[in-house]
Amino acid sequence: MKQIWNLSIEDVLELKKASLTEGLSEEEAKQRLKNFGLNELEDTGGRSSLIIFFEQFKDFIIWVLFSAALISGFLNEWVDAIVIFAIIILNALFGFVQEYRAEKSLSALKKLSSTQAKTLRNKQYIIIPSSKLVPGDIVKLESGDKVPADSRIAWQSSNFRVQESTITGESLPIAKNASTINETKISIREASNMVLMGTTVVSGKATVIVVDTGMNTEIGKTGKIIKEIKKETTPLQKKLEEFSKKIVFVCFFLVFIVFTLQWLRGGNLADIFLTSVSLAVAAIPEGLPAVVTIVLALSVQRMVKRNVLIRKLPSVETLGCTTVICSDKTGTLTKDEMTVRTIFVDDKTFNITGAGYKPEGKYELNESEIDLKNYPYLRELLQTSILCNNAELFKDNNTYKVNGDPTEAALLTAAAKVGLWKKTLEEEFIFLDEFPFDSERKKMTVIRKSKKDDGNIFLFTKGAVEELIKDCNFIVKDGQILDITEIDINNIIEKNNQFTDKAMRVLAIAYKEIENIPNNYNATSLETGLTLIGLTAMIDPPRLEAKISIAKCKQAGIRTVMITGDHKNTALAIAKELNILEKDSIALTGEELNSYDEATLLSRIKNISVYARVSAGHKLRVVRAWRKAGEVVAMTGDGINDAPAVKQADIGVAMGITGTDVTKEVSDMVIRDDNFASIVAAVEEGRGIYDNIKKFVHYLLSCNTGEILVMLVAALVGLPIPLLPIHILWINLVTDGLPALALGMEPIDKSIMSRPPRNPEVSIISKKMAILILVQGVFMSLCVLLAFTFILFVEKGSEGRARTGAFVVLACSQLFHSFNCRSLTKSIFKLGIFSNTKLILATLASFLLQIGAVSIPKAQKIFKTEPLGTLDWFIVLLISTFPLFAMEISKYILEKKKISFE
Repeated sequence: MKQIWNLSIEDVLELKKASLTEGLSEEEAKQRLKNFGLNELEDTGGRSSLIIFFEQFKDFIIWVLFSAALISGFLNEWVDAIVIFAIIILNALFGFVQEYRAEKSLSALKKLSSTQAKTLRNKQYIIIPSSKLVPGDIVKLESGDKVPADSRIAWQSSNFRVQESTITGESLPIAKNASTINETKISIREASNMVLMGTTVVSGKATVIVVDTGMNTEIGKTGKIIKEIKKETTPLQKKLEEFSKKIVFVCFFLVFIVFTLQWLRGGNLADIFLTSVSLAVAAIPEGLPAVVTIVLALSVQRMVKRNVLIRKLPSVETLGCTTVICSDKTGTLTKDEMTVRTIFVDDKTFNITGAGYKPEGKYELNESEIDLKNYPYLRELLQTSILCNNAELFKDNNTYKVNGDPTEAALLTAAAKVGLWKKTLEEEFIFLDEFPFDSERKKMTVIRKSKKDDGNIFLFTKGAVEELIKDCNFIVKDGQILDITEIDINNIIEKNNQFTDKAMRVLAIAYKEIENIPNNYNATSLETGLTLIGLTAMIDPPRLEAKISIAKCKQAGIRTVMITGDHKNTALAIAKELNILEKDSIALTGEELNSYDEATLLSRIKNISVYARVSAGHKLRVVRAWRKAGEVVAMTGDGINDAPAVKQADIGVAMGITGTDVTKEVSDMVIRDDNFASIVAAVEEGRGIYDNIKKFVHYLLSCNTGEILVMLVAALVGLPIPLLPIHILWINLVTDGLPALALGMEPIDKSIMSRPPRNPEVSIISKKMAILILVQGVFMSLCVLLAFTFILFVEKGSEGRARTGAFVVLACSQLFHSFNCRSLTKSIFKLGIFSNTKLILATLASFLLQIGAVSIPKAQKIFKTEPLGTLDWFIVLLISTFPLFAMEISKYILEKKKISFE
């Protein structure tokens, strides 16, 4: 079946009822706008501020806390109710502020289409918003314009090129023309006579016929794919959800037992209910949601310093269990600097060092050590490449910038490194004419006249080696110009192959001196009898830090996969240099991937390290296959074609510099410097964050276990209530909260990237750790009950004073216990007491708050406490240190016996 690119211009005009000379009438344009709708793209589903805020209340444990607050209010325990509500709102605000900062309220897809278009209406070209374009409109495009809709080229200048990397992933601009394409099996993205919405004109001019607008464009189709993809919850969200449900189940089970036992004993129903509420409050870690949120938020701030912007808080932890990173090539694994690496001239090979051309960027221009005085033909080659060049290189505020085609800009940069500048040379050679590059000739020629006395005229030519060499009769060799021989041609072809095997882009440079220009001439008649000076080989080089980071990933058990729109040879060369290709691994093109059904792809996915010439659909298939294989996948992307795969991945990573707004919109995190090393740094942070989450969960659970056992044992043996609900709330939210936060900021273990990725299915709390938590809880509860019974029965103190003593011991023993939780195996003295100063400050602050709660008269009324005597203070503080020393002795014994609770 014929597609729009298979039709002649006349057939396209007839199909779209359009005219190249008259355009559409205003009436017809209005009618088509009604039929087709605005040339805008639907929202990708960005979250409003209200949605972000309400999403903070999704956790199961939050709703349990709401229930606890309502029950407390029903029992007239208004202080308890207010405290619980306060912590819920505080948690929501922390999460909201952090995610709102990173969230963009405007639709990224709409931004892409909010341009102006020069359109033919009623026989006149007028400027209208691109949103008002309709199929059949005639639009003029010039260098720098963003293509406003999918369009068929009706006419173009000979050097018309379009940068399509946002759609196709192809890093170099593509030459476009109006010729009809006979091949029916190619896609719209491969059609050289089509331009696509969202791409950018790099050079030349064109007149185009709009064929599709809005959601019918290629961007629109990608947007539909994005909207269909549902983002799953992160491993941390799943685990905390399961964890919360288990805690609540245990809580209600214990409450039921205590309530039943006390009711059977004939106790006062109001007292029994109060005891049950106290037990429920003790069982639920009220501060857990807030601590998790705050620790993630603080980690996000720390990650910004490592060039990582996190858009969704829970995704921070998911980084820690990443097993596969699917990365784009250009700008992430490579420098995004088209750079002339090697020049071959006069049988000599020159390696040009220093920076290359970086699109839309600033860079240092490192001068080369090559002295052109010693190599006249090297100077000739570079001079020719400058004078046959439409790019510009200029200095701006002590940095260098370029405008123009990346290949031409790379040549200018190489010449500038050895002191040759276009502005200077153009003053010596006057421009006369130009034959722009086209896809048939594969050459570009500029005719210039020398200002010197002889006034000679020169043709400066550059182009594809295999085409340009056919037009050369002479060659620079052995320091002179000689007739070119078959041996010379073979040597040049072989040299060209050596460069292309390394994925370099090679251009041949030639010139010819003529006495005068004929009256009638064209490119074919003049581009003959040229002198081949030499070859330039250029490439977008890999980042050194990317190579180091990939090695770091391998050590950490993380697989790196390259997925790019570039050619297979280019991708393979970069992959080999970066050590991405592993033993027995292979590279596939998008076309080869099409031949794989889902079962075949799933069975071979772990053997494929490189994907080249791929589309958005291919990238999505690869990510889904890795996830089906049980891997946790991070996917990087910058173009619109990357957005569906970025959204589908467990961790979607957008590029901050080159990334389109669409990709950033659907991502979980944005790399601000587009550097693969920053992704690996984020993984390291993610692992450290999860380690720290485990530490404070361990701390909170062991403390809550102690509280539960205090209340449970007291109820079972018939003791008065040792702790009131307000005591437990205070400890859970204030005394526990600050040390838990400090544990969440524990320095990252230096060996963390030497471990394999953790299994996201494994529980936060292992069976061994659960046993340890229970033992620690039992020990802390015994300390509290010891203090309570000592004051009540030995000292014959009041219940209020005994309860105050129990309150202090519970709080202080937990503060000492926080130092135990820094490591399950290492002694606090081996870790360094002062290696986490935040924990020391947190425990001191909590201790002072606790003293205030039992010593300040107004606080005593709120917390229903009584003053303690000197002996009481000595006893409670001594008992409070028992958990720390007991755990230090246990760690020493366990280390000797090589037993670990990890």
